Amino acid sequence: MPARRVVTGRSQEPRKRFAEELRKLRIERGDSLRRLGEVVGWDWSLFSKMEKGETLGGPEVVDALDTHYGTPGLLLALWELAVGDQTQFKVKYRKYFTLEAEAVSAWNHVAGVIPGLLQTRAYAHTLMETGLLERDDLTRHVEARLGRQERLTGADALGFRTILPEAVLRRPLLDPAQWQEQLQHLLTMGDRRNVTIQVLPHSAGLYALNLTDVTFLRLTDGRVVAWLETNFSGSLIEGTTDVDLLQLRYDRARDLALSPPDSRKFIMNVLEEAQCESSI
Repeated sequence: MPARRVVTGRSQEPRKRFAEELRKLRIERGDSLRRLGEVVGWDWSLFSKMEKGETLGGPEVVDALDTHYGTPGLLLALWELAVGDQTQFKVKYRKYFTLEAEAVSAWNHVAGVIPGLLQTRAYAHTLMETGLLERDDLTRHVEARLGRQERLTGADALGFRTILPEAVLRRPLLDPAQWQEQLQHLLTMGDRRNVTIQVLPHSAGLYALNLTDVTFLRLTDGRVVAWLETNFSGSLIEGTTDVDLLQLRYDRARDLALSPPDSRKFIMNVLEEAQCESSI
């Protein structure tokens, strides 16, 4: 009987934990990805994507890996947790979208990308394409994101504020025209009375929300909830104490950010730089 393996102790997110275990077992066995594909009978690129967390694979391939590594049931159990976590994530996301549709105001901080409510079609498409969605799913997700943006227009438009770290504005789309379109869209949306954009420059240094994507929603009953998101999962925070703590960190980040007028100038400068680079 193989030695009992400890399932906890590394990543606590099921999907990441599953990917870590796959890579650890392969390295311990001394298999290359290509060798693993030859022995188990699937294309090696599938195992590469599974170890990167880009896909979970199916139960047949996971069962075959359990047999190959002599870990009967372990990988399949981790796979089931990852699949269940993915389903729960979709349920939580639907709840968040429902709350967002009912909210009277929202404010957020993003760590790596422009917030969904302010993305152009090209930006949203490029971003979601990196998630390796199937073509039909990709189109559906992009349209859903653009549809949410209607909350920023109309008579009952959502009041929205965002803090954009400078790094977000220094990570362009590969297509210069599409990137310039996105920057111009930020300027256009920032001119709306219900939208406030603040840039947090590199010179602000480290701060409490440095690597955190968080969105706060004020609901019609006065409650405030928060949504924390990573590339693999999301959490809806409804406890007053936790929301207050996140709000305090948000306020401190906001204190470090440029004023809205200075933020507009900053984005204009980035746009001008992008235009100059594309004309060279």
